[in-house]
Amino acid sequence: MEIASVNNPRVKDWAQLLEKKHRTRQGKYIIEGIHLVQEALLHQAEIECIAYDMDKGIPGELSRYEGTAGVEWIGVSAAVIAKCTDTVTPQAVFAVIRKDTKQADELLRKPDSLVIVLDRLQDPGNVGTIIRSADAAGADGVILGRGSADVYNPKTIRSTMGSFFHLPVVEADLRVILPEAKEAGVTLVSTSLAAEHSCYSYDFKGSRWIVIGNEGSGVSEEVNELVDDAVIIPSKGQAESLNAAMAATVLLFEAMRQRHY
Repeated sequence: MEIASVNNPRVKDWAQLLEKKHRTRQGKYIIEGIHLVQEALLHQAEIECIAYDMDKGIPGELSRYEGTAGVEWIGVSAAVIAKCTDTVTPQAVFAVIRKDTKQADELLRKPDSLVIVLDRLQDPGNVGTIIRSADAAGADGVILGRGSADVYNPKTIRSTMGSFFHLPVVEADLRVILPEAKEAGVTLVSTSLAAEHSCYSYDFKGSRWIVIGNEGSGVSEEVNELVDDAVIIPSKGQAESLNAAMAATVLLFEAMRQRHY
């Protein structure tokens, strides 16, 4: 199948996925580029279709996946690709993927889970970096509370460098999921400059969910009331603090060290 016109009804639906309200309404999102599409295929994401530049053909790196069950391959014009992607120089392929809404239950049921929880973290780059760090540290998942950057924003997904598909990434109401987690035996940990425990003396074994707050104002009051423990990241230099993504990475890798090394 080939589509050349940007006025095609399917193209109009795809282009709408660049806006959050339409991603929510359609229950789908869009990814761009050979690497991300390959990661989605490798990790069996719910891919509806893959659109590629019909003048260039299916990229060589993706050709062996052409027979993947349930995935529609569509040749499109360069104009269609430009309409459906948000980069200045679009790559020659994009995919439309259905959202996975079942992952929160998986995290609540998992014993000894290590999860990073983002409370109103608004920068897509920070969110993407934390997802990538969580993947590298072997965390079980990432939860984004309301007010955080949209994880399905193409900028957020690109900044994960494919890690988005390696572990559960869940959007949830923290006022609902965090009490449920505590009932399941999870300990909630956050950072505080007034904390008594250093992150290097704190015990990250067992079910630990690490809460990272907003870049400017930190953890919200309603979420902070649910937090069980606070830790401080010691610093020898003169920097006032680390940014949210760096702080999350330090805590994740200390948890990994304790759990695996």
